[in-house]
Amino acid sequence: MTHQEVMALLTEMDIPFAYDHFVEGESPEPPFLVFLYPGSNHFAADGRVYFKVNRLNIELYTDKKDMELEETVEAVLDRHGIFYGKSEVWIESENLYEVLYQMEV
Repeated sequence: MTHQEVMALLTEMDIPFAYDHFVEGESPEPPFLVFLYPGSNHFAADGRVYFKVNRLNIELYTDKKDMELEETVEAVLDRHGIFYGKSEVWIESENLYEVLYQMEV
């Protein structure tokens, strides 16, 4: 999946998003998404990268637990046939929930 395809996927979720972080002072009110490529898991053949696989993290931030919004995000991922893992933490210092979706694209 190309970066442009990832951007189109995020646009379908209809939630403000940014790569890695929002510029200080420009962060929208929750909910919002942040995404990044924290690494890769390329497939090698003959000592070369034969098939590129990038790890993609999509972080959903909300100020209250919002199952309906999570289902919206997951519906977009499901529609595109993307297998993902999901975890959640409460960030006390920010008073925000972070729901993390991890996948390879």
